[in-house]
Amino acid sequence: MRACLAFDSSNYTTSMALFDGISCRMAGKLLEVPTGGLGLRQSEAHFAHTKNLPALAAQLFESCPDSEIACVAASTRPLERDGSYMPCFLAGESQARVIASVLKVPFYAFSHQQGHLAAAAWSCGNYGILKTPFLAWHLSGGTTELLLVKPCGNTFTAERIGGSEDLAAGQLIDRTGKLLGTGFPAGAQVDTLSQKADKDIYFTARLRGLEFSLSGLENKIKDLCSANEKPENIAYFAVKSITDTILSVTKKALESYGQMTVLCSGGVARSSIMREAFSRQNGVLFAKAEYSSDNAAGIAILGWEMNNERNHSNTAQ
Repeated sequence: MRACLAFDSSNYTTSMALFDGISCRMAGKLLEVPTGGLGLRQSEAHFAHTKNLPALAAQLFESCPDSEIACVAASTRPLERDGSYMPCFLAGESQARVIASVLKVPFYAFSHQQGHLAAAAWSCGNYGILKTPFLAWHLSGGTTELLLVKPCGNTFTAERIGGSEDLAAGQLIDRTGKLLGTGFPAGAQVDTLSQKADKDIYFTARLRGLEFSLSGLENKIKDLCSANEKPENIAYFAVKSITDTILSVTKKALESYGQMTVLCSGGVARSSIMREAFSRQNGVLFAKAEYSSDNAAGIAILGWEMNNERNHSNTAQ
């Protein structure tokens, strides 16, 4: 099986993937965060990735023993923008470049955000949308952005047109989880709690065009905790408020940019409340749950596609 081997070493997860043009195999591990913590320093994350990679490689290739590596790819930065940089991505990138050099195969670099969008599009069966303009949400612990995505050569660009001006949605969920005594990351646990709520309480952040702030929402969550509101209702308030804000911005963006597909990616997009709310909107797509959180699948898919384009181009010449 000829495949693209990919690495993604984000600030939350160490991940590797193999994509052969049809199927994708992944191996990943959440970084271990001390109890009560809300993440790791970059030096700690880099060290954790370095420790995780050998075991993940063994796991991945045990499931695909006949793999022949056609190319190698890695996420090398958070966003496809000048100045976007996080040291933790060097862990995966350095391994990827070494393997590509040893095997004498091409290496391809992408942003973490490009990987999220590619994984979301492929997993929901609509990879072709990457060849057309569309809107996309990247909702994670570090990013809450509304993007205008356009094809560009063999890949695509993602222009930020809106989103949170301060806290990321996932960051707010994690802070809510800490107040409620969950582990980190808190998304899955807060989502489970939210489904047991007995009050339909929420707050929509005030919009400034397509921009908004989530810090005021955090203060309201703290007020609910101080008032001894039930944890289930606090979790619901957090998730529903984020969802309602994202939905309001989406509707406003479609009024400005015209009707087009909206693709939702990132760990926060796993929320059952958010998926249910958006299910009533035409043209909204969500990544499958297992491809929503940080993963190397999208990087592997992009690497495979770019390598095919390169091979076709060389053959044509």
